[in-house]
This record gives sequence, C-alpha cells and structure tokens, in this order.
Amino acid sequence: MFKFFTQKKWFLWSIGGTLVILLATWYQVQLDVRINEWFGEFYDTLQKALTEPNSVTEKEFIAYLFTFAKIAAVYILVVIFSDYFTSHWTFRWRTAMADYYHDYWNDASSIEGASQRVQEDTLKFARIMEGLGAELLRSLMTLIAFTPILWGLSKSITVLPWIGEVDHALVWVAILSALGGTLLLASVGIKLPGIEYDIQKEEAAYRKELVLGEDFKESAKPEKITDLYGGVRKIHYRMYFHYLYFNAVKWSYLQGMVIVPYLALAPTIVTGAITLGFVQQIIRAFGRVETSLQYLVRSWPIIVELISVWKRLREFEAKLEINRSIETVK
Repeated sequence: MFKFFTQKKWFLWSIGGTLVILLATWYQVQLDVRINEWFGEFYDTLQKALTEPNSVTEKEFIAYLFTFAKIAAVYILVVIFSDYFTSHWTFRWRTAMADYYHDYWNDASSIEGASQRVQEDTLKFARIMEGLGAELLRSLMTLIAFTPILWGLSKSITVLPWIGEVDHALVWVAILSALGGTLLLASVGIKLPGIEYDIQKEEAAYRKELVLGEDFKESAKPEKITDLYGGVRKIHYRMYFHYLYFNAVKWSYLQGMVIVPYLALAPTIVTGAITLGFVQQIIRAFGRVETSLQYLVRSWPIIVELISVWKRLREFEAKLEINRSIETVK
C-alpha cells in the first residue's frame, strides 16, 4: 500500500508532491489567521460605529469589507489549487498500488475477491486518504498556528464559571473538552471498524455469487442468493443499531460544544472587560483549536471505513506474497 513512497519512480510525486501540499496547506492556515485578526478589528469598528455615531466613516467601514474580500479571494484560490493538486497526488498513489498488483496479477487472480481489491479498494483507499489525510494535515497546521494565538488571547480570561481562576483558561478548556469528546466517541464507536469489515465480507460473497451466476447457470440459485442476502441484511441492521447510539452521542457532544466558549467567557463578558471584536476573535481562535483537536471525533466514520479498507488490502497483499513465494519455489 505504501510503495508510492518507497519506489524511486514515484519520488517526484510522493516527496515533491507532499512538500507542495504542505506549503499550500500552511499558506491556507496563515490566511485563516489573517482572517481571524480581521474579525477582531472589524467587530471593534462595528461596535464603535454603533455606540458612537459618526465615529467611523462610510469609507473606512467599506474599506474593511474590501480587505476581507481580498484575503478571501486569495484563500479561495489556494483551496482550489490545493484540492486539485491533492486529487492528482492521491491518484498517483492509487496508480502505484495498482501497478504493483498488475505486475503480479497471475499470482493475485486466484485470491478470492482479487478484482474487488485491485479496482474498488484502491479507489476507496485513494479517495479516503485524499479527504482524511488533507484534513489531518490541515488540523495539525491549524493547531500549530492557532494555539499560540489562543494562548495569547487567553491572558485576559482568567476566571471560569464554578471553577474560579485559571491561567490561560480557554486553552485548557479547548484541550480538555476535545480530549474528553475524543475518548468518549472512541469508546462508544469501538465496534464500528469490525462491523464495517464484516459488511464488506458479506457484500463480497453476495456479489461474487451474482457474478458467477452471469456465466454459470448452476450458480446464483434463488435459495443460495436468499441466504447470502440474509447475511447482508443482518450485518447492515447491526451497523444501523450501533450507529444509532454513536450518532446520538456524537451530535449531542458537538451541539453542546457550541456554547462552551461562551460559557467559559461568561464571567469576563458580564463585567464588560472585553470588546465585541475581542470576543469574536477569541471565539474563532477557540473554534479553530477545538475543531483541530476534534479531528478524530468528526472523522470517525471515515476512519472506520479506512481501517476496513486497510485490513482488506493488507490481507490481500499477504496472500499475494504467499502466492509469489510458492511460484518462486516452483
């Protein structure tokens, strides 16, 4: 699965492409930091304009909007380029995997489900890595960029409701709330990777019998098809049940987290010690740090599918190596 990074012919794409994606993602995060600063300045100006009539001219106010438009335009271009390039990068990764399987297809074709592994699972692997990997990289860089910002902004937030004085309170609130949510969701969804893997096995057996029935009349008899489909139905119903309580916990947690930064700011807000612009700036910085730390929580269903695909490809490659060894002995 990882020959993309070990074979010399792919170094330009695997190493060079990775550096391009890193730079594009980092620049995207820096633009997000600039937007966060703009929010602080803009809402302070907005508060001043609303509380002190004619203290801000129309030209000054519109200038703030154009500043945002320029930053946003560059941000959009970077995101479009990054997504386009990442799509090509991950397809090259898939191609490196497919080339390896093609080269040893004579040894691989006798393995049950070989065609599905080579065509469907390499496609799934590439698509999942494209989304999941890019989001992981973005989350890590956002965390690196925004944690110091939140740390600095939190200097003036020293009191938490029911707890009292805590230095750099919002940083600790973001870390502990995200860590708690991650551990909670991981424990609640611990059975999901295994279920996803079982689903693919049942679906593969069902599909294989239907494919054989296209060429051989003795295959795909109604009673066997009904039995195989019964296994498919059973495992899907099991998955629906486990996702029922997983989603209940997940969405309860994510919705509850919406009010957490405001709750943490409550003692400071009611004393009037900070401005509206500062509130907006710190809420956005808190949200970026919290969301980055919640990467596993928000991506768990996709991670479950990735684990399932990885297990199937790992088993396939292990069997392929065994077949190659047997051929070498012969």
